[in-house]
Amino acid sequence: MPIVAIDGPAGAGKSTIARALAKRLGLQYLDTGAMYRAVTAEALRKGLRLDDSDAVGSLAGECALHVGLDLVTIDGRDVTAEIRTSEVTAAVSVVAALSSVRTEMRRRQREWGDARGGGVIEGRDIGTVVFPDAALKVFLTASPRVRAERRVAQAGGDVEQVEASIAERDRLDSTRPDSPLAESSDSVVVDTSHSTIDEVVERIIALLGERT
Repeated sequence: MPIVAIDGPAGAGKSTIARALAKRLGLQYLDTGAMYRAVTAEALRKGLRLDDSDAVGSLAGECALHVGLDLVTIDGRDVTAEIRTSEVTAAVSVVAALSSVRTEMRRRQREWGDARGGGVIEGRDIGTVVFPDAALKVFLTASPRVRAERRVAQAGGDVEQVEASIAERDRLDSTRPDSPLAESSDSVVVDTSHSTIDEVVERIIALLGERT
């Protein structure tokens, strides 16, 4: 099975599209963002300083982490809903910027792909760092405004405030020293701003057919 890497900023539709793509292709799916969110949720629960690379890195390395389609657990604790809270969303970029955490998460992600012989894997550095030899690399994007409107439609809130938060998240993710959010030189950029989920999935399937 091939590795299909789906990268892109927050709110571009990565999870929704990657899930739908995996279902269409009969491949397994991994949401790597949920891995960082789970570590963040546990660090918050334990009262760790989120920028403490040693403490949070140790947590990332020692925890039992499971990320499935509909269930995320860390050390046996169900955090499926917790990782989507505003508190975790506001904090995850700090944790995800730690090299100690990224090194461990990348190891687990590669192990996941190797164990399954492929799959649809989405995140922010999958095509650039984790699986640079992926059969297909897609960088999904959408304007900050469109991404904010989607978030508000899902969870409520003020569009202006959410848009500002997304812009700041983009800045943090794209300027971190370790594995910044970026398009790889051989990725295909797909703007989802004015496309349906099915349209984007069909385009990716066509691209995969061309590549393989």
